[in-house]
Amino acid sequence: MQGYRVPILGNTPPVVKNIIIINVLMLIGAMATNYEAAVGALGLFYPVSEFFRPYQIVTHMFMHGNFMHLFFNMFALYMFGRLLEMVWGSKRFLTYYFVTGIGAIALHFFVAWLQLSSMKSDIVVFQNTPTPEIFERFVRSHLDAPSGYVLNLITRFYEFPDSYSIISEAKMVLYKVYEQRVNIPVIGASGAVFGVLLAFGMLFPNTELMLLFPPIPIKAKYFVIGYGLIELFLGVANGSGDNVAHFAHLGGMIFGFILIKIWNRNRYRFY
Repeated sequence: MQGYRVPILGNTPPVVKNIIIINVLMLIGAMATNYEAAVGALGLFYPVSEFFRPYQIVTHMFMHGNFMHLFFNMFALYMFGRLLEMVWGSKRFLTYYFVTGIGAIALHFFVAWLQLSSMKSDIVVFQNTPTPEIFERFVRSHLDAPSGYVLNLITRFYEFPDSYSIISEAKMVLYKVYEQRVNIPVIGASGAVFGVLLAFGMLFPNTELMLLFPPIPIKAKYFVIGYGLIELFLGVANGSGDNVAHFAHLGGMIFGFILIKIWNRNRYRFY
């Protein structure tokens, strides 16, 4: 009796196929049990967080926020990763995938460290000079959408700037904002997928891709450059409510570029 093969993954090389399968099973398993607990255990927290565990550096790459998040990442991996694995071989592709995934989080953590350092400096300033102006500036700088309680606290602070209880409340808000920022987990394979996209653009620069919006063809090299510039703009803009780790995407592309250049310098040929 001949075994049935799934048409979509049947001709997919092993590493790409297994990465897709693991990612799908991880999300289904998390959704079927306790999703929040799964993210808390397998998502990646900042090293200063009490929830950080070293193994999360790998496991976060196999967790996703929802099925749409999973679909876009795995679809891109399927479309572009297959050719790369066929060209490089499974071992080299797997190395590249994890290097770019870990490189992505390295840049993300560096940017987060800069932001957290700025936040800690602002907290120290407020501790030394607890004024309503400094408190409001902190809130406007580090909170995308201040709650009604926080806005009301700002108003009361201006009315009673020397109130010990209000100053204590303001300090608690500052500490809470910092704690929440530290304890935001990072999940998803996007960093490694962006590394895969970068590699495809470098190996097959003149291959034409068909965009959906607008529906026009574009060469892979221009697509990659454009996507990188968009991610840089969005990362710097840091728009309100934007929970996408744009610098992680850039990190995957940067580390992918460096690794490919190292392989080229060592006379590794792309066929």
